[in-house]
Amino acid sequence: MKLISRFSNKLGKTSLLVPVVSVLSVVGPVVTVSGGFWDAVSHLLREPEFFWTIQHITVYFGVSLITVAAIIGIFLLLQNSISSSLKTGIKLVIAGAATQLVSGFGDSISHELYGIDGLISWSHQPLEIGLVLGSLGGFLILKNIEHTRLGLLLPFSIISFIFFTVWLGFNLILIFGHTIQCIPVYEIFSSGCAIL
Repeated sequence: MKLISRFSNKLGKTSLLVPVVSVLSVVGPVVTVSGGFWDAVSHLLREPEFFWTIQHITVYFGVSLITVAAIIGIFLLLQNSISSSLKTGIKLVIAGAATQLVSGFGDSISHELYGIDGLISWSHQPLEIGLVLGSLGGFLILKNIEHTRLGLLLPFSIISFIFFTVWLGFNLILIFGHTIQCIPVYEIFSSGCAIL
């Protein structure tokens, strides 16, 4: 606890950390998905696939942003210095970051064992669930501080949350209808809808 109080004194007021968590938890998933789409385009262009590509590094950077938000969120929860209305958002950010970290490690193993994978894989859908949780958490935090200048990010956070949710839904539908629906996806992602 002494370490936490020293850390708290160095960082200043807790009220300064909440906006950092909100911004990182909104921007992180957007960076992650941007890297994911870039990776999909590289599949279309048939570029060599290996785990440490610049596209994957972009994805990792986005996950790192939300992970930093989660670490600060854990600090805020341990300090017990935030209102109860913010706790739900912070817990969702933490859950989203943890889900992405675990499934990212799973994706690494998948690439090592199977090489290039498809849009639907046992490691991609949990990553997407983590994106949805993290962006929902960021939205809830922003909703609680919307009276500040960060309230301008609120529409952006709503749009990104809706987009991630629809994207996850689309991918989950592919699991059940992959025979018909994956034919065009095969051309885009060059490996089809391989379900590992």
